Amino acid sequence: MTKNDPYAALRIKEFNIFLLLRFALVFGWSMQFVVIEWQVYSLTKDELSLGIIGACEFIPAFFMAPFAGHIVDRKEKRNLFALIIALFSLISFGLFWLTSEHIEASWTTNNIVLAIYGLVFFGGILRAFFGPTIFSLIALLVPKSIYPNAATWSSSTWKGASVTGALVGGFLIAWIGVHLTLGIIFSLVVVALILVFLIKKKPILNTKTNESVKESLKVGLEFVFNDKVILGALTLDMIAVLFGGAVAIFAVFAKDILDVGSEGFGVLNASLSLGSILTMLATTYLPITKNTGKKLLIAVFGFGLAMIVFGASKLFWLSIIALFVAGVFDGISMVTRQTILQLKTPDEMRGRVGAVNSMFVGSSNELGALESGIAAKIFGAPLAVILGGCATLITVLTIGFKNPSLRNLDLRKDIEMHEKED
Repeated sequence: MTKNDPYAALRIKEFNIFLLLRFALVFGWSMQFVVIEWQVYSLTKDELSLGIIGACEFIPAFFMAPFAGHIVDRKEKRNLFALIIALFSLISFGLFWLTSEHIEASWTTNNIVLAIYGLVFFGGILRAFFGPTIFSLIALLVPKSIYPNAATWSSSTWKGASVTGALVGGFLIAWIGVHLTLGIIFSLVVVALILVFLIKKKPILNTKTNESVKESLKVGLEFVFNDKVILGALTLDMIAVLFGGAVAIFAVFAKDILDVGSEGFGVLNASLSLGSILTMLATTYLPITKNTGKKLLIAVFGFGLAMIVFGASKLFWLSIIALFVAGVFDGISMVTRQTILQLKTPDEMRGRVGAVNSMFVGSSNELGALESGIAAKIFGAPLAVILGGCATLITVLTIGFKNPSLRNLDLRKDIEMHEKED
């Protein structure tokens, strides 16, 4: 194996453009998430409304994902990505319009909330296409031998945008209000749309053009469910996000438990992401290809423990530390999972595998928001988070014991094989 180059992927121009547009898009997306959660909770004063937001995005994202994967594998990736971003800009503009003084004066609170739910639902449809499109496009921008490095930088960019987006979103709500913050978000999405056209069109690697939708979906699902390593990695992350995460009810902690306002709300969101991005940047120098499976299991276990501490905390500084530590472990988990998927997925199936990944992990963010909202309503926010962390620990122990293929996974041989191919 050749010496590790932490900047290998950054030496490719189109990959740098991709990182820039992804930062702009996720920065805006993260701010939009913070604003929507804050605005809806401010209007309803009901924890369950936060869960409803998650449901509105989860339902279309989950059920559209298999079809989206089929489409992504059959279409040119650059133009498809541009179309998705263009449609997402309509959602951002719609939210900007809904929070204007005219609408707030002429519409009832219930109608505004319902309209927000509708736009979130539309966003869920687009979400089904985002994951597999990005997953497929990255593989067309860099050689296979540097997939781990590209996955690390891509994930770091995503988390970096989440850090600053969540933090800036919380402060902008306090400084300039919800409406103007959403205007900035719309501008960022437009910037991302312009940047995507600086990337050249890419070849379509799936040559089975006569394959029916049913056959295509069956092949993709069978590949994932028959591969114990991929299935185990996806299951781990899904359970951690579904039960262990608490991002959707951070507003409850900020307002009612820690009493730190919108600024503190932004800090809580940013603390989790900050831990992740620092860890991800470290993995560019310290690759996770050795003892990959054990590192993934330890990372998810550590995440669950940290979330238990956060749920039990009544002190703002302790909550920040707990979320930062959770972010560190989450960063290791994310880079590891993305590396496994990139190295283990055939080129012609990236859209479908990316779609299954979205169903397991991406959609579990929204379903996790629903679960968090319902659990917080029934048990209270602190106990809901503690129980979710315990569920994460039990899952890690179970998979670690039942799945030796994942537990003993080492990716160094895969890297050496791809270096010979390149």
